[in-house]
Amino acid sequence: MQLSELPFEQRLVSELPGEAEAAPFPHQVHGACYSRVRPTPVAAPKLLAWSEDCAALLGLSEVGDPEQVAEVLAGNRLLPGMAPYAACYGGHQFGNWAGQLGDGRAITLGESVGSDGVRHELQLKGAGLTPYSRSADGRAVLRSSVREFLCSEAMHHLGVPTTRALSLVTTGEPVLRDMFYDGNAAAEPGAVVCRVAPSFLRFGNLELPAARGDQALLERLADFVHQSLFADVPGSGAAAHGVWFGEVCRRTAVMVAHWMRVGFVHGVMNTDNMSLLGLTIDYGPYGWLEGFEPDWTPNTTDLPGRRYCYGNQPGVALWNLARLGQALGALGVTEEDVGAGLETYRSTYESTFADMLASKLGLATIDGESALVDGLFSLLQQVETDMTLFFRRLAQVPMDSDLTPRAFEPLLPAYYSDNPPETELMAWLALYRSRLAAQGVDEARRRTRMDAVNPKYVLRNYLAQQAIDSATAGDTGPLTRLLAVLREPYAEQPAHEELAARRPEWARHKAGCSMLSCSS
Repeated sequence: MQLSELPFEQRLVSELPGEAEAAPFPHQVHGACYSRVRPTPVAAPKLLAWSEDCAALLGLSEVGDPEQVAEVLAGNRLLPGMAPYAACYGGHQFGNWAGQLGDGRAITLGESVGSDGVRHELQLKGAGLTPYSRSADGRAVLRSSVREFLCSEAMHHLGVPTTRALSLVTTGEPVLRDMFYDGNAAAEPGAVVCRVAPSFLRFGNLELPAARGDQALLERLADFVHQSLFADVPGSGAAAHGVWFGEVCRRTAVMVAHWMRVGFVHGVMNTDNMSLLGLTIDYGPYGWLEGFEPDWTPNTTDLPGRRYCYGNQPGVALWNLARLGQALGALGVTEEDVGAGLETYRSTYESTFADMLASKLGLATIDGESALVDGLFSLLQQVETDMTLFFRRLAQVPMDSDLTPRAFEPLLPAYYSDNPPETELMAWLALYRSRLAAQGVDEARRRTRMDAVNPKYVLRNYLAQQAIDSATAGDTGPLTRLLAVLREPYAEQPAHEELAARRPEWARHKAGCSMLSCSS
């Protein structure tokens, strides 16, 4: 099946109140969950990248005519059944209530049942002005679009709950951006990403009507969330809302545990960027830990407070869930039910991450292994150490024989320093070996288990930037190659070994290769 043959519908538009045929200029939208708005056509859409995996999820067996596909996925043409809209929501940004926010450059086209039997929404990011664009232009640049396209698919193949990306289309139009917020705006190529998810509803969708005291709208939206996203929760009203809130908490905990497992830092964990389905959503200034630094944030806007740094992510997610719980309190969800949901988050995160860390070390459990775990995290911070490489290569350190003076050599590529902490490293490896023996862990099984959860390939920012630079120059080869490699992040891929290397020194301070701004 081709894209033009997909059957589309739109439950949210048909079941919830919205602003009909909204003029796409900034204004406050009351009493509505969305605004009907068409994407703004672009001059010369061109299909730059296509995810075969995401296409298969939608039941698409072939791309079809690239020109026609580009027309649809840039927003120039609607297919039968599409009912485009921009969602109305608010949110807490960097800990402060920001009021109405909404889809400022994202427009949902419609939903279709995929090959998995699940409904999936198709949403264009960078598709033009909406009532929520505020002072922006509703567009996206190529660099941010490449990053979103690649990371959505990379996270999926890592096993992290995430929205997906179907396509990347260039617009043939320049977009003006001040990348460093230093007053030096420049024209960049424009692009549109087609994002895919069962739902793009966020914490902020419920927060806004609650903050405004719009009880009728909040009730209708909460009922829609219950019926469309958590239909297996019995009952109705406040009691049911308390139950599915607990499920949101559980899913969020699992998602964040996965982030911590692979060293991913979201960068902008505002409540309007938190999915009700526990999916990683809105890929802006994200990054992976290069050196293991718990206080590292990829977002220049997050300095100097580092609210959204790697180590803070579990706590921030809990804080965000508490804000969602407050919004549901307006519907009669009790403090006890909110508290129970938050406790579900805590216990789920702790047990899930503990299981993941045990797997990363090839152990059966880390219960009672506080000395080993504390020693590990202390060791990782003692000298600049690449998290991804350390865990991946730890499986190559032989643990079924006595440790030789140079037993740590497989770990050397993980160090950015020529002087790794040899004494401390050998002491920790000895403790690690003793714990493996105590748990009766077989060496072959240890390596297999570790390689299944410790990725060899992640979307390091410098790799994404290289793909961006090449695509900007008209060469999509590096982008296509990188996408293919990221589809198998746990596999040995000898032909692409250089893509598994730690960040080169030239990339340490190069724009786009380490920290990023929200400008996109």
